Amino acid sequence: MTTKPLCITEKLIAYVRAMQPDEPAILKKLGAETDTDPRANMRIGWDQGSFLMLLARLIQARRTIEIGVYTGYSALCTALALPQDGYILACDISEEWTGVARRYWREAGVEHKIDLRLAPALKTLDAFADPGHAGTFDMAFIDADKTNYHTYFERCLTLVRPGGLIVVDNTLWYGRVIDYSQGDEDTRAIREFNDRLRRDHRVDACLTAVGDGVSLAVKKGDS
Repeated sequence: MTTKPLCITEKLIAYVRAMQPDEPAILKKLGAETDTDPRANMRIGWDQGSFLMLLARLIQARRTIEIGVYTGYSALCTALALPQDGYILACDISEEWTGVARRYWREAGVEHKIDLRLAPALKTLDAFADPGHAGTFDMAFIDADKTNYHTYFERCLTLVRPGGLIVVDNTLWYGRVIDYSQGDEDTRAIREFNDRLRRDHRVDACLTAVGDGVSLAVKKGDS
């Protein structure tokens, strides 16, 4: 262990990716199709995907939430890590993109694990906020519109159990979080979210440099 910052070069990133376990063929196929879309930067890479799968297995997740599905790569990663009776509450608003996701979930044999709700995520999450669902999820993954990150986090904190994990993507936001000449709404929202999470005593939190920044928050037992 060292306190000296590591210089992350393109060669080092390539090495990290090369040292990941082999990407499952179904994920590679979905990734290749997604990469033909002009907005393909919205999907996570296999380095993040394998990390997400490991986290799900570490906490023995059975019930998870995903906010922001796109073409379904991250949901497929999670579904592959869950047991056969696992459940993912998947929130998105795009019929077109999730249509791609459904094809691959079906091909991978995990479609039965994924409950896709096509509606604004807050509407879906609020419908699950009753006492029967609060505290019943093991993990949540947030990767959607940045201006709602704080609100999504609050809903997920209600829904995950004590000891449950909330994973938040893009918290380094392509490096814009430290470039204060960048004052657009999304960048400000990420900065504010990061600062709030750092001071949130209801969770144990950590900001990592995985991918474009992945923040992890474990709900404390008294939250």
